[in-house]
Amino acid sequence: MIEAIIFDFGDVFLNLNKEAVETEFRKLGLTEWHDDLDQLNKKYEIGKIDELEFMQGFQKHLPNIDLIDIRTAWNSIIGDFPLYRLEFLQMIASKYRLFLLSNTDYTHIEKFEHKEGQTFARDFYSCFEKVYFSYEIGMRKPNEDAYKYVIHNHNLNPKKTLFVDDKKENTDIAEQLGLQVWNLQVGKEDVIELFDKKII
Repeated sequence: MIEAIIFDFGDVFLNLNKEAVETEFRKLGLTEWHDDLDQLNKKYEIGKIDELEFMQGFQKHLPNIDLIDIRTAWNSIIGDFPLYRLEFLQMIASKYRLFLLSNTDYTHIEKFEHKEGQTFARDFYSCFEKVYFSYEIGMRKPNEDAYKYVIHNHNLNPKKTLFVDDKKENTDIAEQLGLQVWNLQVGKEDVIELFDKKII
């Protein structure tokens, strides 16, 4: 019997446009995603560097590009958040203990809140007992510490906790830690199908 659900954010509730971010950076002249950019992103996602340092890290590869243009390209990944997903969440919020655990950064969250509006964002956040963003807690999935942090903070029983994420590497670790998992297939499945999947 599932008592708690830990949800991912991007591509579970908020649609992500990964092709757009690649296209926008190509337009700025970034021909490939360098290893140091990957490390830069991970540092930003766990709050080790601030937004300015992150954007300046990109500027090393795009020396003639304005920081604002880099920020705009970075935020082009943020897609829409269908209202029906929020309504689904609101419907189940009284039946389960809900948590959000997302690998994300300050820039993307600010963009989401601005794009959807503060009221929508507040309605979304209020569905959860607690919202955990990687940049705020200094940990990111699939690091075991991120899952354990949520489990221990709320005395969750892993066997009675469902973890929903679109990345298999993330659900694999959760499963190893004893959680029930749903590796949601983006484009083929939707979070509102949770009960149809007979997972809970």
